[in-house]
Order: sequence, then C-alpha cells, then structure tokens
Amino acid sequence: MKGVDDPFVTTDLNTLLTALYVKIDDWLGRPPRVGRPPRLSDAELLTVAVAQALLGIRSEARWLRFLPRHLPGAFPYLPGQSGYNKRLRAALPLLKRAIRLIAADTDLWHDDVWVTDSTPVECGRSRPTVKRSELAGWAGYGYCSSHSRFFWGLRLHLICTPAGLPIAWSLATAKTDERHVLAAALEEDPQLLTSRAGQIIIADKGYVSAELDRWLTERGIRLLRPSYRNRTPHPGEHLLKPVRQLIESVNDTLKGQLDLELHGGRSIEGVGARVAQRLLAMTAAIWHNRTTGQPLTRSLIAYDH
Repeated sequence: MKGVDDPFVTTDLNTLLTALYVKIDDWLGRPPRVGRPPRLSDAELLTVAVAQALLGIRSEARWLRFLPRHLPGAFPYLPGQSGYNKRLRAALPLLKRAIRLIAADTDLWHDDVWVTDSTPVECGRSRPTVKRSELAGWAGYGYCSSHSRFFWGLRLHLICTPAGLPIAWSLATAKTDERHVLAAALEEDPQLLTSRAGQIIIADKGYVSAELDRWLTERGIRLLRPSYRNRTPHPGEHLLKPVRQLIESVNDTLKGQLDLELHGGRSIEGVGARVAQRLLAMTAAIWHNRTTGQPLTRSLIAYDH
C-alpha cells in the first residue's frame, strides 16, 4: 500500500489506512518465508479488513469490486472473494495480536479503570439454519436482558477502558457464566496484569461472586459492581451506573456502526475473524483519533465514507 511522508495530517479514511498500514508493516517486518511470498501481504490484508469494517460493506464480493474504484492504486493486488475469505479466516491469530499492538500504542492502554460486560452475537434465526450450521455445538440459545429477547449464537465478552479501547475479549457460548469468562480471559494473558496493582474493573450484578473476588484480589484487582437490592449499598455505588453505561455505548458502536451482529460468519473461524475485524477497526479509529488529538475518541464519522 502506498504511504505518505506524514500520515497524521487529517482524519479521513485514507490517512487512517496509511498510518495503520505503516504501523502494522513495521511491526511485522520481513520474516523469512518458505516459498513464494503472498501477493497481498499480511499488513495489506489487515488494512483491507479494517477498511471494509469501517465502510460497512458486509459482502466480500461487493467489497472487492468496490476497492479498485474508490481506492485506486492503494492495493496493487486483490485476491478473489474465495481467496480473501480464506486469508481472513486464517488471520484470526494475527488480528488478535494487531488489536493488542494498536491498543497498547495509546495512552488509554494505561487507564487504571476497566469496564466489562457481554453482548449477544447472533449467528442465525431460523430453525433450519440452527440445525445445519457448522456453529452447532458452539453457538446456542441465550437471552439478552438488555433488549428482552432470545437469540441463537454466541456472546462477546469484552474488557475495555471507559473510552472503549479493547483490553481483552473472547467469544463464548451463549450460556457460559460471565464470571468464568472474565477469570479465563485474565488468566490466559498473565502479562496483562503486570505492573497494574490496584487496577479497577467495573461490572454489573452478573459478576457477583465471592470466589471471583478472592481470585482477583490475589492478583491486585478490585472488582466493583452494584449490590443486590437486599444488600447494603457500597459507598459511592451511585457513581457506578454512568461508568457501566459506557460499555453499552461501546457495544452500540460495534453493533450500530460496525454491524457486529451482521457479521455473516458461518464457521468458528469465520465468526472469530469477523468479530476481530470489527474490534481492530474500532481500535484503529480510537488510536488514530488519540494520535491526531480529536475531541471524540471513539468517533467513526470521519472514516465511514
């Protein structure tokens, strides 16, 4: 992808994509390969994926037709729909690492307050779809109390800063206990808590657990959440509600602007890659907005057209 001397000039899609490509390409370097290198590099693949998510074009075939007309010359080579789909699904580990790379390159990464919650990622509605889907056995039926509806699919469990910067995330079956997922997400990445003594995580009532409290306390983390109605409220508990509502705002960005529930994934790898694609797009927008000093950290308006 073509570069410019100073990628941080304006807040438009081209500038964001150029800055992101340069960042990822420098990070990946030029590792030795066996055989012929791919015509579309890994850095270009991730940049294309982010652009697709930001522009809201869910059809991969339409997206690959759209790119040459609207970003001419940006990518010297584009694969066909099948090749792009295959590369994107195989890139899930790379997408996860890129999310961490970009997130850790912002001042928000060091925020001493995190918020956490889960949100449905619907994967099908009709009974025939549920019975035939490759996701059967991983996806399942669950209930979304925020919208008072049942759904068939997975849940995205997200830990982020109040500004919406993703810290850790995972996909789990619809009925998996949120408390278990939170502990597993933190345990899977021990380096995440290094030098973070006194870290605060704000959650809702679903995370009430003496066992979880002990586990987190041993790791220097304090979990704050509302008390049940029959319990004495904690001091300052009334201050939690506005902060907890921030995670709902983050979920709204993922669903309303990045079409999280319209991902189109039909396999475990496909759903995982498309969720990661949207998280990387949101992370990249936050990163670029912070770098360029924009007043609205999570705004995607400058990049969605």
